[in-house]
Amino acid sequence: MAIQYLKKSSTNFSDFATASSETESIVSGMLQAMSAKDGAQKALDYAAKLDGWSGDPLVTQEQIDKASASISDQAKEDIHFAYTNVSRFAQAQKDSLTECEVELTPGVFAGHVLRPIESVGCYVPGGRYAHICSAIMTITTAKIAGVKEIIACSPPRGEEGIDPHILYTMHYCGADKILSMGGVQGVAAMTNGFFGITPVNMLVGPGNRFVAEAKRQLFGGVGIDQIAGPTEIAIIADKTADAEIVAVDLVGQAEHGLDSPAWLITDDKALAEKVIQRVPELIDELPEDASKAAAASWADFGEVVLCDTREEMVKVSDEYAAEHLEVHTEDLNWWLSTLNNYGSLFLGEETTVAYGDKCSGTNHVLPTRGVAKYTGGLSVQKFIKVLSYQRLSKEATEFVGKATARLSRLEGMEAHARTADVRVNKYL
Repeated sequence: MAIQYLKKSSTNFSDFATASSETESIVSGMLQAMSAKDGAQKALDYAAKLDGWSGDPLVTQEQIDKASASISDQAKEDIHFAYTNVSRFAQAQKDSLTECEVELTPGVFAGHVLRPIESVGCYVPGGRYAHICSAIMTITTAKIAGVKEIIACSPPRGEEGIDPHILYTMHYCGADKILSMGGVQGVAAMTNGFFGITPVNMLVGPGNRFVAEAKRQLFGGVGIDQIAGPTEIAIIADKTADAEIVAVDLVGQAEHGLDSPAWLITDDKALAEKVIQRVPELIDELPEDASKAAAASWADFGEVVLCDTREEMVKVSDEYAAEHLEVHTEDLNWWLSTLNNYGSLFLGEETTVAYGDKCSGTNHVLPTRGVAKYTGGLSVQKFIKVLSYQRLSKEATEFVGKATARLSRLEGMEAHARTADVRVNKYL
């Protein structure tokens, strides 16, 4: 039996996820306006128009203290718990990195050193949802990596400013300066160094389609972590899986928005049919806004794929290269050693995407739209440059210098060849 789609997406996700010409045009116009001499004022104008914020965007210690006083001790405890797990995992990642030097041939030494990026801008979404944990994932990881200056921004909620939970978390995780500014204007402010901050070398963090497009257009002049699309979940499940848990987890990610794919890959038709029946029922039980978002996502982008073998399931999964991949099967170690393409892997019924999204320790800033075929998610490594160097003895010129001169002339690059010749003539 060939691979079957018991439920097929009604929309070409790869086309839908690409920024529309309208979005591209809007973002381009905003970025151009904010690149002029009065760019900072333009950013303030956009903040007033789009977010209802007219105050000084640079957050003060007084505002941070007020936010801290306004949130519960339990909220702080949970934030600290998530921070501890994320920071410990980030530190373990950093500890796994090493500098090196090797003598390639006699007298020819090559190596690399590790240097953190000097300044980073962390974008923390705060529109429809207060993405407290995005502050933890981005700021904490950059701090552990050794980034010297961390700027963070988040959209204000009218004149009240940044959500107090987000603001408290930004400060607790180590942001050096915080801007009460979101959207394209927030990204531009960090990139251009408005309001007395240092222009950042890299932008990280999730955001809406306008933020993603702004990062795309700014890339080159500034580094970015990735161009994120709508969130995705895929679940691999066999006959041992609990259909209720599988369905709940699919819905758990579908509530993100109208275009968040949820995919089930299984070799058990009975399980697939139970999940197909249960997902709409679970969606109907959600609060109205979440229900509408999840219903649209499941209708337009939900898929259920029936396979014959686990090898076929791996093939399908690796082609999807899902941002989040859950595995509800027997023999979990086989799947861990065999699967290749995913943003983050959640092995076994005992874990779920929400754990990784919030507090279990791995990062939730992950590749989408198939990008996991060639890169992973945000990590300490993203903030650390691997810089190569070399040093040679004079005696090594006998081999390296003469070979360089010959290769350069083969390529027609005479000036290159002469930089080798001058050393050969001096040392030999």
